[in-house]
Amino acid sequence: MVALKDGIQSADAIMRLAEAGVIKPETPFASDQVQPASLDLRLGRRAYRVRASFLPGRNHTVKDRLTQLSFHEIDLSAGAILETGSVYIAELQESLALPDDLSAAANPKSSTGRIDVFTRVITDRSQEFDTIGVGYAGPLYAEISPRTFPVLVRTGTRLSQLRLRKGEVRLSDTELQALHERERVVTSAEPSIQEGVAVSVDLAGFGSDNLIGYRAKRHTGLVDVDKPGSCRISDFWEPLYADASRTLILDPGQFYILASKEAVHVPPDYAAEMVPFDPLVGEFRVHYAGFFDPGFGHVGAGGEGARAVLEVRSRDVPFILEDGQIVGRLVYERMAERPKVLYGAGAGSNYQAQGLKLSKHFR
Repeated sequence: MVALKDGIQSADAIMRLAEAGVIKPETPFASDQVQPASLDLRLGRRAYRVRASFLPGRNHTVKDRLTQLSFHEIDLSAGAILETGSVYIAELQESLALPDDLSAAANPKSSTGRIDVFTRVITDRSQEFDTIGVGYAGPLYAEISPRTFPVLVRTGTRLSQLRLRKGEVRLSDTELQALHERERVVTSAEPSIQEGVAVSVDLAGFGSDNLIGYRAKRHTGLVDVDKPGSCRISDFWEPLYADASRTLILDPGQFYILASKEAVHVPPDYAAEMVPFDPLVGEFRVHYAGFFDPGFGHVGAGGEGARAVLEVRSRDVPFILEDGQIVGRLVYERMAERPKVLYGAGAGSNYQAQGLKLSKHFR
């Protein structure tokens, strides 16, 4: 048995858990698969197109539901195109055998969210997405639904990431306030701290042309998820610029990439997560991909001034965003131990010191 401290488990602990059989990869981990506070999950050989999204429920496995709901099986070994508007369930190469004091949570990777691929991890007998309770033993699956761009994926593609947690480690508002006073987690003189620290949207603009973000084009070409720099920005995105009103009307069903007004800092002994859509701030959803690793925005890891990039989609009605409007909150959790390699120092750190930045697929 691996001895673990309370907190979010670091890369070293993840490797020890794999050696002990708590994490069971079908093939050895890739060299850059383990992040400072998370593990990238790889697609397996098979996926299934299904009639609708589902949760298995406490009395069923995912395979039980696939027998009822799948249209056909897809071989991912040679690559496959996943179409917009469809829902797919893919086997993952990693499975778990968690002890009774260790739980896990999943989220889309940053690059997945920035191309508007909605993905969630599900397990046998689960009643929640992306949440894996203590003691779970069994396979992992990814639900995948491209919203804007069709995507090409294959066995080994990484769309989701997993965090492992022991104990209750989320900071209270009082603890988060104290951390901000010591470490300045956002560049705001008087941050709003209420079940996390508030993050607002920048609609004043970046650079000499006052770029505020991008709106995704419809009916585009294909994004190969495993080929960075393979797509031209102009083929997939329409740039948006600030005007005198410093507002932006979100059109229903459109997808936007915007940026936070605050620079974000995750100190080395902590991990953070962007809380999903808060109905108190408006009819839109911000940030599908929510994990921020230790060292994000940290000066010592080359990340001073790193903004949070916001993936934004309006709901059913047009909605006006204003410059400086709160659009989400970051919650912070303690690490069980400080990672030896921080975000920004590793091969998989694509967004350290970022401003307004599209996913790595665009040039």
